[in-house]
Amino acid sequence: MKKTVLITGCSSGIGKATAAFFADRGWNVVATMRMPVAETGLARMSDVLVTRLDVQERESIYLAIENGIERFGRIDALINNAGFSLFGVFEAIPREKVHEEFDVTVFGVMEVTRAILPHFRKNKGGLIINISSRAGLVGLPMISLYCAAKFAVEGFSESLAYELAAQNIIVKIVEPSGGVSNTNFSNRMGKEQSQGVKLADYDAFVAHTNVIFARMGAGRKTSADEVAKIIYDAATDGTGQLRYFVGEDVGNLFQAKREMSDQGYVEFTRSRFLSKS
Repeated sequence: MKKTVLITGCSSGIGKATAAFFADRGWNVVATMRMPVAETGLARMSDVLVTRLDVQERESIYLAIENGIERFGRIDALINNAGFSLFGVFEAIPREKVHEEFDVTVFGVMEVTRAILPHFRKNKGGLIINISSRAGLVGLPMISLYCAAKFAVEGFSESLAYELAAQNIIVKIVEPSGGVSNTNFSNRMGKEQSQGVKLADYDAFVAHTNVIFARMGAGRKTSADEVAKIIYDAATDGTGQLRYFVGEDVGNLFQAKREMSDQGYVEFTRSRFLSKS
């Protein structure tokens, strides 16, 4: 019997690539997004149901799950992919955007997970893969809210993995590095930044930090298709492995955090981002 996966955030980037990857390998796919009427490519694939799901609207979550079960009989795996990043110094970001970051990236993951769990328990098993980021493991300036949200996803996922093991439900985390290509992620991040408050006191720091990020991002970027492959491997390797890393450790920050003392890592990172001028 073919397995079925429900994926959030399939309108572009990693979500869309993952939906196509699973469909090409014989899975039934419930490809969800906020505006499915705009989707054409996935809708033409066999055994793919394109349906609406906005992680900020609880009714749409339950309806998408019902639609998937009605179409394919059951759902075996959930991939929580929907999310976005705010870029800029914390003080300049409006309060409502802070709330939106957590509503989508954290509470959205929790709401979709809560909605699918009764179905998984009824089936005596299931799989949840949460898409996090290296930014969920190391704190960086200018993306403090994204880091905070992904840190929350990391803690939630790791804790939940212990709880749900008792129900034969596996939880995994996939962590791409910064700079995933062929997504709308950076475009939205730039748009969100333009809506922030202008605070001249930070101009020198922002200019210096932008140069550092540009250098860090100048290397090879991971593609959405490469991330999709790792997500598929995580879903099908039959192990209880919790974390899967995708792409290079940009700036060797994660390696430094693992190998250095806590204060040593802080000083290492400060030396990168604080201008000596």
